[in-house]
Amino acid sequence: MSTATPLATAGPPGPPTPITKAERSLAPDIARGFMLLFIALANVPVHLWGMGLDKYNHNTGQSTADHIAYFVEQLLIAERSRPMFAVLYGFGIAIMASRMFARGMEAKGVRKILRRRSWWLLAFGFLHAVFLFFGDILAPYGAMGLIALFFVHLSDKSLKKWLWGSIAYVVLIGNAIMAYFFTVGGQQPPGDDGLPPYVGQLVIGAIASPTAAIAIVITGSFFPLIIAGMMLHRAGWIEHPESHLPQLKKVFITGMIVNVLSSLPVALIALGAWEPPDGIWIASVYLTLLGGLYAGIGYICGFALLAHKLRGFGRRGVPGALAAVGERSLTCYLLQSFIMAPLLTAWGFGLGEDMGYLAAFGVAFGTWLATVAVAVALDRAGKRGPFEVLLRRLTYGPKRA
Repeated sequence: MSTATPLATAGPPGPPTPITKAERSLAPDIARGFMLLFIALANVPVHLWGMGLDKYNHNTGQSTADHIAYFVEQLLIAERSRPMFAVLYGFGIAIMASRMFARGMEAKGVRKILRRRSWWLLAFGFLHAVFLFFGDILAPYGAMGLIALFFVHLSDKSLKKWLWGSIAYVVLIGNAIMAYFFTVGGQQPPGDDGLPPYVGQLVIGAIASPTAAIAIVITGSFFPLIIAGMMLHRAGWIEHPESHLPQLKKVFITGMIVNVLSSLPVALIALGAWEPPDGIWIASVYLTLLGGLYAGIGYICGFALLAHKLRGFGRRGVPGALAAVGERSLTCYLLQSFIMAPLLTAWGFGLGEDMGYLAAFGVAFGTWLATVAVAVALDRAGKRGPFEVLLRRLTYGPKRA
């Protein structure tokens, strides 16, 4: 991946004004729009309840159709949405930093603003985990952002060293810890069955959010992807896919091959076609986590290729709808929890009791479509997402919001 270090250009010092629609690239927004569908599908099983768990932490009492649906989700989506999020998170940090550098800000000032934004993401994530969904991803990425902000001013050569160093750490240590946590360590945080359902949600969320943030930093699982996102911005692969089609196609194709091969063992377990012993199970989870790192980049490159194919539509029709979601990704991500958590959980309407995987994925897809409708309505009204506006106000101050 060839890169070019961003240069500071003339412009008034200080934080940049919000990016206008004309300034936005289509590919990153389409990628974010699709990524949120992946997140909805990956998260919805956590909201189900009332069923037992087998030794692999899968819900029992599932039909053949449910097992097939879960097989497909585990093969193509599970542990892929978070890597995609990490790549786009690093990409977003790089964009914000480059725009501030271009306006004459020093590295210290850029890091200060990005640090403030990361702390607010931690706060958003904690509140999200406590009140709605303990599987929140905002707080962990906010925690990683506090470390990643030190990369924004590094040269391409230094970034590559950090990339390979972080890959080595994740391969040797980080993913092994994650695989153990997802298997023998259990996926569900501890809870007190004697508590009322929503009180239990509050307690579990308060425990899970800081635990996940600390764990994600210790394992370093997505630091290579955050750095890769920064490098993708510098190289222009996502913003200008037309100039990098051979590279994008190569990474997309190889990424999808790695995607399927690395997740197939776990997917076969989900299908009920294979029941390996614990040691092989842990190794299978390790493999899918490792493959997911590269698969996440592959998906992003695929979405960049798709955006190039759809460039003639601009921000109209389906591409425009996806881009509207991508522009408001924080709002749409939180909106998923505002819909699915009260609808499915025991403390809400409880519709997730004994629900099969296939029906749950249908709910997730419908929820995503609802967020698309909201995003399109906001786009036509010329409004940004409310949580994007709030985060920007808290990060830059009211004068820059």
